[in-house]
Amino acid sequence: MESQPLVSVITPFFNTKKFIQEAIESVLTQSYQNWELLLIDDGSSDGSTVIAQHYADLYLEKVHYFEHDDHQNLGKSTSRNLGISKAKGKYIAFLDADDVFLPQKLEQQVAILQSQPETGMVYGPTQHWYSWTGEQQDYQRDNIRPLGVQPNTLFHPPSLVTQFLKIVGIVPCTCGLLIRREVIEAVSGFDDTIQHMFEDQVLLAKICLHAPVYVDSNCWDRYRQHSESSCSKAIQTGKYHPLKPNPAHQIYLNWLQKYITTHRVQDAELSNALEKALYPYHHPMLYFLLRVKNKVARIARKKFPGSVHRFLGTQLLGDKYIPPTGAMDFGSLRRVTPMSQAFGYDRGQPVDRYYIENFLAHYQEDVRGRVLEIGDDNYTRQFGGYVSSKDSVQRITQSDVLHVTKGNPKATIVGDLTCGDNIPSNSFDCFILTHTIQLIYDVRAAIKTVHRILKPGGVALVTVPGISHIGDYQWADYWCWSFTALSVKRMFEEFFPAENLQIETHGNVLVANAFLYGIASEELRQEELDYRDRNYQVTITIRAVKPDTV
Repeated sequence: MESQPLVSVITPFFNTKKFIQEAIESVLTQSYQNWELLLIDDGSSDGSTVIAQHYADLYLEKVHYFEHDDHQNLGKSTSRNLGISKAKGKYIAFLDADDVFLPQKLEQQVAILQSQPETGMVYGPTQHWYSWTGEQQDYQRDNIRPLGVQPNTLFHPPSLVTQFLKIVGIVPCTCGLLIRREVIEAVSGFDDTIQHMFEDQVLLAKICLHAPVYVDSNCWDRYRQHSESSCSKAIQTGKYHPLKPNPAHQIYLNWLQKYITTHRVQDAELSNALEKALYPYHHPMLYFLLRVKNKVARIARKKFPGSVHRFLGTQLLGDKYIPPTGAMDFGSLRRVTPMSQAFGYDRGQPVDRYYIENFLAHYQEDVRGRVLEIGDDNYTRQFGGYVSSKDSVQRITQSDVLHVTKGNPKATIVGDLTCGDNIPSNSFDCFILTHTIQLIYDVRAAIKTVHRILKPGGVALVTVPGISHIGDYQWADYWCWSFTALSVKRMFEEFFPAENLQIETHGNVLVANAFLYGIASEELRQEELDYRDRNYQVTITIRAVKPDTV
């Protein structure tokens, strides 16, 4: 396997004099060195051509300038396809001339594709970048584009296309992608008939219908938000709206329907999602009437005496108010499918993650010395930090990542907790084990290993699900257990003294229902999240300390 295969970065540009230099510099400063940058001039007339040619002259072996015949303006898709035709790399990345890569982008994405030969593309969340202006108020507007799906997961066709149709705003940015060259060639790159809006979604749909795609939790790029971008201009002129039916969206959906039919993609969930997305265009009058009907119904519910009575009862008596039989108003919850199939990731922070991260924050002083974490080191980095805000001494001396199979580029140890003889004994000061042992059939053997690999005095910070759905995609095939505080207590007491265990439950009837529906923690009030009812155990947290003398 090549240690550093060539990556071709393709940057089309059209009148981006203000930003193109910063985009180019973000490639030049990559920690990964084996790249080529292809600057594709789409007929610029503002001076950006001169800037691009200057860098091509300055870095003759690394930066290359191309343009269309007669310096024509032919559009994004045609320009990117020109770049693909000239590219020599094993992997291909795209960077628009007003966006930037973060320094570790290529290094970390290449590592993932190198370790996962079956994966055709990798991407992570992109930062919506307002603070490039340097204005103080814009720093508060920066945000990370939601993934909308379970991170650190390999998705097989056509699951991602289905999710992109269902959830507005989770389609990845082109600057977030790294793709195998043979995959792009197999799907014939971009479609020259769609140039300016949704042209990126065309390529994404082709790839996600053709090859497995790995979605990572790391952010590697910034998508500049400014009024001169093609998306902003389309919104300003009324040609596009992210939340309303519009011609550009219809063109894309019609293309997708034809593509799926031509390539004989047969998947019921995908077909249903596409049909639902096309409904406003195929039945515009019915769609309009349905929206009016729903709006009238909402107003009517507020006006009817029964609704007023129930509203006042709820407001005055709070949780003590119980509607009479037949007077229950389930509202948005009267449905047999959840709001989210992804634990609420597509709406915000999942409810269980609220409890997990609060638990780790409470015991973050335990995250020190040699730390082991499952799957990745995100929580190790988030809660490890320094001894104090005024002390430059790091609490963590070594960070390890355990994964059950080969192929995870972040893993330093490959082993199975139920029979992991290769995991060293008495070695770890802290083991962060969040929501994992429900996927292990032999839980007792796993807890035995946890005890064995901790140093004397070492701490295991463990969380397990109580009330939960079992997820979809890869998790449903491995989810064996849900727990109670009693079952956890009895299992852990087989290996840890009772006085060395701190076991707590989190959740209540409201939180349990919200979590099952896929409602995010941000949609609940803090007092609702923090109220504990042991009869509704959504998440169970365990702090287990190995005795100093064994």
